[in-house]
Order: sequence, then structure tokens, then C-alpha cells
Amino acid sequence: MNEEALIQLAQRFADARNITLWRVGFLAAGDGKFFARLQAGRTCTLRVAHAVVRYLSERWPADCEWPAGIPRPAPRHEPGEAA
Repeated sequence: MNEEALIQLAQRFADARNITLWRVGFLAAGDGKFFARLQAGRTCTLRVAHAVVRYLSERWPADCEWPAGIPRPAPRHEPGEAA
């Protein structure tokens, strides 16, 4: 996943939840300026990108379609839960 796709995903989430991109960055990455830095051409580690995508996927609004072309992580299962 590249930075542009990550920003697109976060913006769709922000729009669906009626919150700012700053708030999404704060919630998903622990950093309100996270997406502003990506928009300015900075990068992030693959580990952080995966964590942000997982955060968004686990909280994705049911009435909002996941963007086409962006892979969605499989849901995680709790220990003892049927897969």
C-alpha cells in the first residue's frame, strides 16, 4: 500500500464518520499530524501503515463501502473464537 492509498482510505473514513483527518491520524496512528505529513510527501514504515489500515478496517462504518483497489485485512479472531 502506498501513501496515496492510505490517505484515500483515511479520508473516506473521516468523511463517513464526520471527523477530521487530524482526528483519524490521532486515533489510528497516535499522531494528529500523521496524514498531513503523508500529504506533504513524507513516508511511514510498513508496520505503521499496516496498523493504521487494520485500525480503520476494524472500525469501518457498515454503511460505507471500502474503497476498490485497496486490500482490506482479514478480520482478526480472538483466541477460542471460531475462525
